[in-house]
Amino acid sequence: MPNSVYKIIELVGSSNESWEKAAQTAISKASETLHELRIAEVISMDLTIKDGKIESYRTKLKVSFKLEG
Repeated sequence: MPNSVYKIIELVGSSNESWEKAAQTAISKASETLHELRIAEVISMDLTIKDGKIESYRTKLKVSFKLEG
């Protein structure tokens, strides 16, 4: 890793199943256009409620990836 530079971005994924699936959704989508994803840190988790029931889960992540060049 000497002389490497990484960029950190924030992503929010959602799922109607779980916080883990929400995180996976965010990582899967980001990996379509970003390369060399390295580390993801969970910043927060929340959910939406409708009629007294959980409607969806959201996971906010900080994700780092290596800059090319």
